[in-house]
Amino acid sequence: MSRKITVIGAGSVGATIAYTLSLESLASEIVLIDINKEKVEGEVMDIAQGMSFRDPISIIAGEYEDAANSDIVVITSGIARKPGQTRIELTQTNVNIMKKIAPEIVKVAPKALYVIVSNPVDIMTYVFAKTSGLPENQVIGSGTTLDTARLKTGLSEHFDVAQKNIHAYVFGEHGDTSFIPWSCAAIGGAKMDEYTKIAQSFDKETKPVDKEAMIEYVRKSGGKIIANKGATFYAIAVSVVKLCAKLLASSDSIATVSTLMHGEYGVDDVCLSVLTLVGPNGVQGKIPVELNDEEMEKLHASANALKEVIRGIEI
Repeated sequence: MSRKITVIGAGSVGATIAYTLSLESLASEIVLIDINKEKVEGEVMDIAQGMSFRDPISIIAGEYEDAANSDIVVITSGIARKPGQTRIELTQTNVNIMKKIAPEIVKVAPKALYVIVSNPVDIMTYVFAKTSGLPENQVIGSGTTLDTARLKTGLSEHFDVAQKNIHAYVFGEHGDTSFIPWSCAAIGGAKMDEYTKIAQSFDKETKPVDKEAMIEYVRKSGGKIIANKGATFYAIAVSVVKLCAKLLASSDSIATVSTLMHGEYGVDDVCLSVLTLVGPNGVQGKIPVELNDEEMEKLHASANALKEVIRGIEI
């Protein structure tokens, strides 16, 4: 089946998403759009010259009109986060960029599912949902999909067990108020503390997880990567491509994506990440897992922090 994915923004993240898509079999057409025409043409030329090693697909450097009939549009445009800068400090500049993009792309691709990746992603998803005029089910922020991947990496290294056997998630903001709902974290069906004892019974020198250190690892990973190499783009690209795969699949999947809240967990009128059912029809709804009192408090704190930012910007 012919599938078309458009990526807006040919910076490190957007170009890497387009490249990663070119290695997969999700799309037969990829459109990469950027205001910097030379940059986007160079990225497409570089990617296209690797096509001889796979079944042929189309990848072009396009304009907005080339996005017509896209199944998915991924938006990565915005000013990149600098070393020492928080995602929130980027806000108004990237909000203004999003407000310019939204009407242009929605006009030509009104039926596409939109994956928002631009930072701060929860705010950008909220702005796009409020200004695009699209049904909410078509608007999905990448949210804490990357944070959750980082958590699984940390837990995999701690327990020496495959990431695919780890069922643990990061909720809330993609940023400093994110948290791990440990009450619903499990490895192979066993709760985290229970699995620690199981691993010890196998003569593994497994210590209980330092939960504060683990959330610190998740929150600080992006900043450390930026400090070391200038930008993060490999892991976010893979997580976005895997999210696209979920959206093009024949059945729904569960992911920690950022979508507009309507009273779930007592949170309203803000975008943040909780377990959400997504698939070929976009957002189907939230999965209301039970949170304990401390986790509920952290979710509300994350929502309130994002609302404070929203109150301070011009949408």
